[in-house]
Amino acid sequence: MALAVAIAAAMPVGAQTVAITGGKVYPVSGPPIEGGTVIIVNGRITAVGSGIAIPADAQRIDATGKIVTPGLVNSATELGVQEVGYGAGPNDETAKGKDNIAAAFTVWDGLNPNSVMFAPARKDGITSFVVLPNGGLVSGQAALLDVVPGTTSDMMIKSPVAMVAEVGDPQSAGVNSRGELIVKLRELLEDTRFFQTHRDAFDRAQTRTFSASRLDLQAMIPVIEGRLPLLVYVDRAADIDAAMRLAREFNLKLMIGSGAEAWMVADKLAAAHIPVLTGAMNNIPGGFASLGQRQESAGLLRKAGVSVALIGNAGGGDEEAFNVRNLKQEAGNAVSYGMTWDDALRAVTLTPAEIFGVSDRVGSLQPGREGNVVVWSGDPFEFTTRVEHVFVRGREYHDKTRQDMLMERYKTLPGTHNNPPQ
Repeated sequence: MALAVAIAAAMPVGAQTVAITGGKVYPVSGPPIEGGTVIIVNGRITAVGSGIAIPADAQRIDATGKIVTPGLVNSATELGVQEVGYGAGPNDETAKGKDNIAAAFTVWDGLNPNSVMFAPARKDGITSFVVLPNGGLVSGQAALLDVVPGTTSDMMIKSPVAMVAEVGDPQSAGVNSRGELIVKLRELLEDTRFFQTHRDAFDRAQTRTFSASRLDLQAMIPVIEGRLPLLVYVDRAADIDAAMRLAREFNLKLMIGSGAEAWMVADKLAAAHIPVLTGAMNNIPGGFASLGQRQESAGLLRKAGVSVALIGNAGGGDEEAFNVRNLKQEAGNAVSYGMTWDDALRAVTLTPAEIFGVSDRVGSLQPGREGNVVVWSGDPFEFTTRVEHVFVRGREYHDKTRQDMLMERYKTLPGTHNNPPQ
């Protein structure tokens, strides 16, 4: 309580204050609180618990009979850089790069803060998201942002949060086989190490030719230093093992994305403390590399001790911007296929915040964290549950989405029973 008081005292006079009271509060960082209260002052949480004194000037939200959680964090999206898939409309998630290497590509520089896709995502409880590049061998850098109005700078929580690579598709890397792909990635890592220690010679044009451009090599330095995670999108168990060998060789901070067959090497991933971003919506293989795809994967990984962040694109194509809001269904499916409910909630809140290094800001309900809070009508992972209140940085949003406008329009078309012709 002393911490809550100290934070509250530091807030400016007249700051907006919100009190969410009476709900079952899931801080995620601690046990649930029956009849709990969450206090938000000036965009940040200042107190969470039961029996908390409510400031006299607070806007009160009665959450009695409801569930209160942190805002959901979707760890793998193209939100803001893709409007419509299959080539229609702007698609700014892919860089040409040099020889399928685009490490210097910062995907968030092409983000459209006015995208119509933000409102439906936020309306369904997504308050933070990771925007990923894709394509090639090294796709570029990812960032983590809040779903708030304003510029990209206003939305930004942290950039970069990972370097993204794809190891499952030799053709996309410009090679003929998986073995050659690993060789090409190893060459990039070796070149980066050499470039780092021979920069003066490079500037004098006294070094050998490198496999990547100067900016790409420079962008890879934090990766080989272990400061920036390498998020490798890969499905086949053998390819995951190859990525792990490379990570050991270069002392990389590795993450696995998609990971259709990651459950087959769950014990090795757990022992190496390698997190996995995966889903539970689909058990149909998308190709020969994902023949072992199964909906139990997330639960099996978690049971083995792997840190799991649930995403919507493991074999199901839900990285499409309009499907970002499906994260709660992904969590519900994970529970249906063996993951505990608590682990599923953690996998869409605190775990992604931890693995991307922003748990001091989002992912849990604790004093000092951003006021990203969702009030649900019931179990968040049940299909019929509604979001009744969503706060991002302490501001409540009542989004009217394109879907809402279309429903209203077609409910009142001339000739329908709601609006008969005159």
